[in-house]
Amino acid sequence: MNSRLLTLLLGTLALASCEQRETTATPKAPPAPVADIPAPDLTHSVVRVNTTYQRWNPGQPWEKLDPRQRRSLGAVITGNKVLTTAEMVADSTFIELESTDGRKLTPATVEAVDYEANLALLTTDDEEFTEDLEPLELADITKPGDALDIIQIEDSGIPLLTHGLIQSVDVTSDFLPGQYFLTYELKASMQTAASSFTLPALHEGKLAGLLTSYSSSDQLSDITATEIVRNFLHDAADGHYDGFPSLGIATAPLDDPKFRGWLGLEPKDGGIYVSSVLKGGAAEEAGIQKGDVITSIDGHEVDQTGYFLHPVYGRLFWSHLVRGAKALGSTVPLKLVRDGEPMEVNATLTLRGEPLVPTETFGQDPKFLIKGGLVFQELTRPLLKSFGKDWMETAPLNLLAPLESPEEFEERMDRVVFLAGVIPTPATIGYESLRNLIVHEVNGQPVRDIKTLSAAFDQVPADGLHSIRFEEEDFPIELDENVATLVDGQLLQRGISRLSRLE
Repeated sequence: MNSRLLTLLLGTLALASCEQRETTATPKAPPAPVADIPAPDLTHSVVRVNTTYQRWNPGQPWEKLDPRQRRSLGAVITGNKVLTTAEMVADSTFIELESTDGRKLTPATVEAVDYEANLALLTTDDEEFTEDLEPLELADITKPGDALDIIQIEDSGIPLLTHGLIQSVDVTSDFLPGQYFLTYELKASMQTAASSFTLPALHEGKLAGLLTSYSSSDQLSDITATEIVRNFLHDAADGHYDGFPSLGIATAPLDDPKFRGWLGLEPKDGGIYVSSVLKGGAAEEAGIQKGDVITSIDGHEVDQTGYFLHPVYGRLFWSHLVRGAKALGSTVPLKLVRDGEPMEVNATLTLRGEPLVPTETFGQDPKFLIKGGLVFQELTRPLLKSFGKDWMETAPLNLLAPLESPEEFEERMDRVVFLAGVIPTPATIGYESLRNLIVHEVNGQPVRDIKTLSAAFDQVPADGLHSIRFEEEDFPIELDENVATLVDGQLLQRGISRLSRLE
């Protein structure tokens, strides 16, 4: 196969204003000019964060896409460290801090990162860069009606403050879908300025959170809540970051009368339906099962929509009682109903754990194996998202199934390995149209992850023909070991940098 053909074949795989008060008394002498009260100098309490990031090509996992840049504003905190969002450092190859006047630059490293909460802590050993920095104190807990100031720095180095009020507080999903954390919704008219990807928010001159998104149409901003920032920094203070705890369940509301009737619940009863239990999570360890109805968490009654009444914030989604209000290792009492019978259990909170289909893969190299032109990969949510903007509708149904119903697959696999595509070669004649098929076994050996797939191919049958079975097909396909080995050597010579990545 010539290089021009290989190039063509590989291409097929790429899927507020201030009011001045006037005096009414007539002074005996002309008054002296009244100097304007200067705004606080924040130029030494924030720094620009510049990052270069590079993602892997989902269709060709042996190579990366072109590098791109992000630019934001980070908050200087105690110890001359810089708080920013995890989104800023995701897949980064280089991180740089820049003084607001642009005169100082220094490389930075990530000391702690939480992609679920969308927070990151940066540090640098450059004492010359940090000598003029003035750390911000962390604000007290803020609530609806409180005022926040969003900091921006113009390219000229002039600070710009946008004043707004917290309209509401809720538990929302920000950077990663399905990961819900306490968030302020701020009403403010933002201006276009430099470094607006992420911005610090202040309450009475103290750090209250980070702006993570802004809608210009309704002038609303999402701000990571002070409580979440405080818990993140507290966890990272000892130099070892653990993360926010999780109960390890997926839930559904019980506001549908027919569903409630089917479960045997009274109209006045509250609670949330446990639709799935994460394998190895805190809920499973506590004995919680799919189909249970949780009515109370840590002494707080949960209503039919999954909300409880918080003494400061008002109505909040139940997850804040775990992912925000509690620390890792805490024991949380729960009341639930199972088959109409009330029960009480205690759950010791753990980390969320890795689901069957990983939610994110930041900082991780994609796992794959090429054998004779057959391209196998481990399924991840980012890979599913490569099917397009409406990937939940356009991705193959058989690949969505492990994401939506992992319990149906977890007994026989730890990761979902699938045939992502086929490079037409002498070893794959007749198989060119095969793709997006979940691998069940190779040479009679179950495939639980990419490592077991590789190990199965290492066991060459006596006739030299590998037998590959898929979840979706009753018949196997065969791959000649001698021809596949020859093809693999040619692929390496003609542009593919490596044939596998198992770790």
